Amino acid sequence: MDKNILLKIAYDGAGFHGWQRQPDKPTVQGHLETVLSRLFKTEILLNGTSRTDAGVHALGQQASFKADVNIPVEKLAQVVNNALCGCEKGSFAISPVRIVEAEEKPPEFHARFDARGKTYIYKIRNTQTIDIFQRNYVYHVAEPLDADAMRQAAKLLAGTHDFKSFEASGSTPRESTVRTIYRLELLQKEDLLELHVTGDGFLYNMVRILAGTLVDVGRGRICPEQMTEILDAKDRQVAGHTAPPFGLYLAKVYYEEGELYG
Repeated sequence: MDKNILLKIAYDGAGFHGWQRQPDKPTVQGHLETVLSRLFKTEILLNGTSRTDAGVHALGQQASFKADVNIPVEKLAQVVNNALCGCEKGSFAISPVRIVEAEEKPPEFHARFDARGKTYIYKIRNTQTIDIFQRNYVYHVAEPLDADAMRQAAKLLAGTHDFKSFEASGSTPRESTVRTIYRLELLQKEDLLELHVTGDGFLYNMVRILAGTLVDVGRGRICPEQMTEILDAKDRQVAGHTAPPFGLYLAKVYYEEGELYG
């Protein structure tokens, strides 16, 4: 009898063309489906919560699938991770994809449609010296950034707004571009700035445009008070630049609305 399994997945997106499967390019979904299908000897199709772009990373992507799994669910993560790194064949390579945990869900559960919100983290390294080993994992900004000004601007972006100005130009038209940001925090540890964004949903490239706009505030190119004008304009051209994908991490997916307010 088929079980409905939810996987929590972490991955290094540097070597992938995003999450969603593509016929001629390596993707996280395609890679994981291939490994799972081989492991369970049947075709496995994943329903992922977020279609992260090329170069974007994840600490807590979620994906569900249905299959007749005879492995105890509490051991499933370890078994899949062994398959991902080839340990069952005597190889000990480190896989860029890892199952953090697995759990069985009710038959009607769907990883994408039952999600109530997400948290993303965007990492900015603010220093003149470039660390080449971090080039795929942070957005390096050499100009000094005014973190206090960035925090002032972030406060004006939190709440329920029409975020049309923070949606990539040419995106597929949506029924509504109104979203709620429950938390928007800028944390700093030495030269590393982390933007933590929790919301009920995000438009295409929304977090990267938010991050780029706040960087422009930190550079002094946009005043914090302009955030209200930018929101009201509902025009992508008035917001800041789109920050690169490699600083972005899908951190957490929420399935209970109460978690969003924590």
